[in-house]
Amino acid sequence: MAVSMPSRTLTDQVCLLLATGLGLGYSPVAPGTVGALWGIPLTWLVMQIPSLATQILILVGLYAVGVAVCDRAAKLMDQKDPGSVVWDEIATVPLVFLLVNQTLVARPEILLLGFVLHRVFDITKLPPIHRLERLPGGLGIMTDDVVAALYGCCAMHVILLLLRLN
Repeated sequence: MAVSMPSRTLTDQVCLLLATGLGLGYSPVAPGTVGALWGIPLTWLVMQIPSLATQILILVGLYAVGVAVCDRAAKLMDQKDPGSVVWDEIATVPLVFLLVNQTLVARPEILLLGFVLHRVFDITKLPPIHRLERLPGGLGIMTDDVVAALYGCCAMHVILLLLRLN
């Protein structure tokens, strides 16, 4: 007799859809990088807001939602940090551009630079990023990407200063 899996609720389905970046996280190649592509239009939207305080509030909100969404998705997938869960990448890409001039963020090469910096720091997991993954559930899934994005933000500002663009 086959054991049937309990059906997922609508909330579970929406959670999985968000967590996987509308399915981009299921990419067979580099799911984190492919999923993080949603972070580019998100960055553009967030950086259109002239108020830094409002930008930060939105980023904090994305983090808070991400902790819950990633936690639930990980439980549904019965894994600690499933590779297909990419909300953490999506939600943290805009952090790389914090305090970057809005006209610079509109330039494709600057968006690409920030995206690459985010991916490099997320993939290399410089200290203490690797340790933060050990935090429980969605907190660990999200927090390591926040710190990677903050490293990317620092690198972005150094590069922009060296190029005399900031």
